[in-house]
Amino acid sequence: MIKILMVGMGGFAGSICRYIINDLSHKFFSEPFFPYGTLAVNVSGCLLIGLLGGLSETRQIFTPEIRALVLIGFLGGFTTFSTFGYEIFMVAREGQFVAALADLMLHLILGFGSVWLGFSMSKLF
Repeated sequence: MIKILMVGMGGFAGSICRYIINDLSHKFFSEPFFPYGTLAVNVSGCLLIGLLGGLSETRQIFTPEIRALVLIGFLGGFTTFSTFGYEIFMVAREGQFVAALADLMLHLILGFGSVWLGFSMSKLF
């Protein structure tokens, strides 16, 4: 039961952080080519999960409850892969296939690269 509460609390905080970053991106980019806020959240979330997952695996720095709070709850609420899929669909549906493809490729390449970088960084600590 405690792990469920930890996941819920982490998800609550992660969702709020995602909302703030997305809102800031809309203020920064008045007419975005594609959803930059979602890209920023997904790439930074991938970097964090690579770093923290790597530290957790190699250094055992998290209790199971903290792992549930941070990796499952916070990062699960923070990253927006379902939103990502929906936004790409909507951009493509509007006939903006180049923008949709660019968004898709940037998320995949930068996301995977950030997980690798974060995991590699975890070996430095």
